[in-house]
Amino acid sequence: MSLRRPLLTGSRPRALDVERAEAALMEHYARLVRLVYVTLPRGLGRHRRVLAAHGVVQRALPRRALSLPAQRGPGGPGRGTSAEYRALRTRVLRAALAQDSRPRRVPRPWDRRAGLPLLPTVWGLRVFPQSGGTEEMVLDRALAEADWPTRTAFALLVLEELPGEETADVLRAAGADRPEAAVLSARRLLAPGAVAEPGAEDGAADTGAGAPPGTDVKAPSAALLAPEFDPCLLHARPTDLLRRRHRVRTAVTALVLAACAGGVALSLPDGGRHPVTAGQRSGPAAAVDADALLRTPADAWADTARVDFTAWPARGGRTEDRPLLERALRAWADPSWPGRRSAEPGAASSGTGRAPRLLYAGDVDGRAVVVLHDGLTTVRYTEPPRGEGTPELHSALADGADVTTAAAVVVSREKGSVRLLLAPWIAEAGTRDLLAPGSEGDVLNRSASGLTDPVPVPSPGDDCTSWPVVRLASSPRIVEDHAFLLTDLGGLSPAHLTYMPLTPPGERPRPPREATGPDALAGWARTACRLDGLRGHGVRAVNHWVFAEQKLPERAGGATWVCARADTWRGPGRVEYLFLGAGRGAARSAGVREDTAECSRFGQDVVAGTDWRAPSGQSYVLAAGSRSVVRVEAKGPLKATADGPFLAARNSGNGLPEVIGRLPDGAEVRSVPR
Repeated sequence: MSLRRPLLTGSRPRALDVERAEAALMEHYARLVRLVYVTLPRGLGRHRRVLAAHGVVQRALPRRALSLPAQRGPGGPGRGTSAEYRALRTRVLRAALAQDSRPRRVPRPWDRRAGLPLLPTVWGLRVFPQSGGTEEMVLDRALAEADWPTRTAFALLVLEELPGEETADVLRAAGADRPEAAVLSARRLLAPGAVAEPGAEDGAADTGAGAPPGTDVKAPSAALLAPEFDPCLLHARPTDLLRRRHRVRTAVTALVLAACAGGVALSLPDGGRHPVTAGQRSGPAAAVDADALLRTPADAWADTARVDFTAWPARGGRTEDRPLLERALRAWADPSWPGRRSAEPGAASSGTGRAPRLLYAGDVDGRAVVVLHDGLTTVRYTEPPRGEGTPELHSALADGADVTTAAAVVVSREKGSVRLLLAPWIAEAGTRDLLAPGSEGDVLNRSASGLTDPVPVPSPGDDCTSWPVVRLASSPRIVEDHAFLLTDLGGLSPAHLTYMPLTPPGERPRPPREATGPDALAGWARTACRLDGLRGHGVRAVNHWVFAEQKLPERAGGATWVCARADTWRGPGRVEYLFLGAGRGAARSAGVREDTAECSRFGQDVVAGTDWRAPSGQSYVLAAGSRSVVRVEAKGPLKATADGPFLAARNSGNGLPEVIGRLPDGAEVRSVPR
């Protein structure tokens, strides 16, 4: 039994004035709609939830004056709210609770009693809030699994900023059972990390959407304040125009046939009671017809010059499950599909008009999974069993994939691990820790359909004590003695890791090679933790290029300069210059540059600088350029010049200068400003 605060002396119940209630509703309309939207069941889909939330609030205004409850405590519950607002809040929550128990009737498009549309009504459009990132997707999934009192308590604690006891009072007034238990459950959701999924960036679960470099993962309370949960900030898409036209034609045809059948039936002995057989699918139905899926023969990968996703056969235990396949096709083809949709940078979020190819259909970790590929985009559709929860669709660019970047797809993501679907040309699979170059790896088991056991993934935000990677070997039927490394960066396709050693004098630079040799593993062991900043950016491959080796002052050994270039599926690249001092310590960043061709075959001339402290305690500015740099200059707080690709100058501690490298033709390259 909860304790209630005593009424203030002289406080008495008073009537709710309808005009004042209307003013409060108009002032706090968006606030009330958002509150209701968060509490409604996810099974409605986003379009119907938006309309239902607006409808509940618009119908909350009483037709006559009502009795207001007496105020308890100084100022009453809520932050800066009037008694009229609190009464409206209770009314909308009662209505939301009533609709939660009968979600299939929300919202009714027509009021049969009045003979008029039940407002708000939207014809010919689907409306939905802005799609959020991984944190929002994970929070929405957690709220979908919670009951109505818990969702409502969570919304009151976050959106209304109510204390726990007042939250329980509001729940009790709205008709919720066991409000104190609901508040306790909501507080568990508010705990840091309670709804986060390490290794995933929100949600969208590969929603592809991870935290950008330098940002923290949102707390659940911050995620609830995102536009994802704002039903007043909406996007609109048309319903299926072809299907709408088809329905109109079908209706007209049906009326004509009905008129004809009525006359013909009079002359039939049985009164015309013959069943009518449905015709074949036409129009937009073809876009969701399982028969339209492309399927590759099982052994095509071994006899083709194009070894990518087009060579994948359809695998899994549900490749003939037409209803499942057509639900996946409908989710991909229909922009107004009400499930959870997420897309990685640059990827389409709905069908591109190309016929998709079926790669996989089966059950993975308690969810049905369908993987499609349309030539440009890889699509993963998942749904819970027996309609429990919300289906999800995640898309990612895959244009130009090859034997390595089309070697695996993430089909399931759980806390701390993923399951991969491996390409049919993978002959061997294993895992290893990139931070332990001298250790032996483990064998990675997989099923006959190519589905692996759970693979550990790097956890974001930890102290980076390990960095798991997958080592795959291609079948000798397509290439001999070819092994390579992949790592999970939160996307649908793992990123390919490569390595470029320092080019010896007099030799031409070679293209990146696989990061499987001793030197490559030793180099990646010191730079692997820098990969954490690449999560959720749609990274296709990361190359570790050793562009210079420099002797340190005071005979302190040698340093290595590395450019780590991340190429994305959409094209732009990101580079981070790294300084590896003597010993085996982790690399230090010497600057990051976005959207650049540096450190690629179109940008082979580079220079970088950093500060360094010698064992004696003396501070230095160090700089190094690639092989074509013939002179290095430092400008700014420190002015220094050195012939050749290296510079080492004592630093008085006034900050880092800008470093400029001169090329033989007089052109210059500049370091990242710091």
